[in-house]
Amino acid sequence: MTEMSHPWLSVVVPSHNGERWLAAALQSVLDQNEPGIEVILIDSSAADTSLEIAESISGKLDIRIQHRPDLLPWTAKTNVAVAQARAGWICMLHQDDLWLPGRCAALRRWLSAPSDAVMHLHPAYIIDGAARRLGLWRCPLPGGDQPVPGQVLLRRLLVQNFIAIPAPAIRRDAYLKVGGLDEGLWYTADWDLYLKLLFAGDIYYHPEPLACFRIHGNSLTMSGGRGLEDFRRQMEIVRDRHIGKLTAGHGETLRIASASIEVNVALAAAGNGKPAQLITALARLAALGPRNLVRYVHHSRIVERAYPRLRARLAGRL
Repeated sequence: MTEMSHPWLSVVVPSHNGERWLAAALQSVLDQNEPGIEVILIDSSAADTSLEIAESISGKLDIRIQHRPDLLPWTAKTNVAVAQARAGWICMLHQDDLWLPGRCAALRRWLSAPSDAVMHLHPAYIIDGAARRLGLWRCPLPGGDQPVPGQVLLRRLLVQNFIAIPAPAIRRDAYLKVGGLDEGLWYTADWDLYLKLLFAGDIYYHPEPLACFRIHGNSLTMSGGRGLEDFRRQMEIVRDRHIGKLTAGHGETLRIASASIEVNVALAAAGNGKPAQLITALARLAALGPRNLVRYVHHSRIVERAYPRLRARLAGRL
C-alpha cells in the first residue's frame, strides 16, 4: 500500500516471537475500515516468521516493518516507534491483543470534540489464547464528556494499574514531553506513563469496551516476571515516584497501594506454585479496615482482573 502523507493515528506494535497471534492483532486494525491509520511494527525475533506475517498484510495496510534484534525490550521498541510516528495520536497494540470493530470510529468521534485531552481510554475484554472472552476489565472512573478529575485519577491509579495496554489513545506530543516509557521498568512502564500523562493534560474515560487484552502462560502478568522481588520492586518504584503528587489522603492511599502490591506479589507467587504469601497479603488487606478495604476492591479491580485468570487456569487454557 502507498504510504499516506498525513495519518491521524499511528499504531505502535512491538513484536517478539509473536507469530501465534500477530496476524489477528494486525487484522483487527485492518477491520476498522478507517482511512488515515499507519502501523509501525518493530520486531526483535530471531526468526523471520513475524516479519513474513506483517509483510503478507502490507498490501492492505499502511505498515512500516522494521527488524531490530538489538531492541529486545517492548519499552525500547515502543519509544523508537513513537519517535518515528507521523500522526498526532498514537496507540499501543501488543502482538497478542486485539481491537474490536468500531474502535477507531469511536476514537475519531472523541477527538473531534474540542478539548485539551492527552489521553482517551476505555474498558477491555480479557480473552484467552483462543480469543474466548473471560471477563470485562473496566476502569473505576467516571465516564462521559468531562475529563476525569486529576486527583481522582491519581488516587485511584496509584492503587493499581487498571488500564489495559490496547485501551488508551495518547497524544504523541504529550507522550514525548513526559519522556515516554521508562525503559528501566520492564513490567510497570505503562503504569508509570499514565501517571506522568495525568499532569500533561486532560484524560477522558469512555465506558464502551473496544479492545481485548489476552492472557496466556507466557505473558508477564501470568509468569510473575523475572523473580518476585524484582516484580515487587517494579511496582514500588511507580508508587514511590508518584505518591507525593497527591494533594490529600497521602497516608491512606499509600497504605492501600502498598497492600495492593502485596496482593499482586502473592498472586504471582501462587501462580508459580508458591501460595504461602497469600496469607500475608490477606492479613495486609484485613489491616486496612472496612472503609479502605472497600476502596482497595473498587480501585484495584481485583475481582475483574483475577477471576478471568482463575477461570482460565481451572479450564486449562493457560
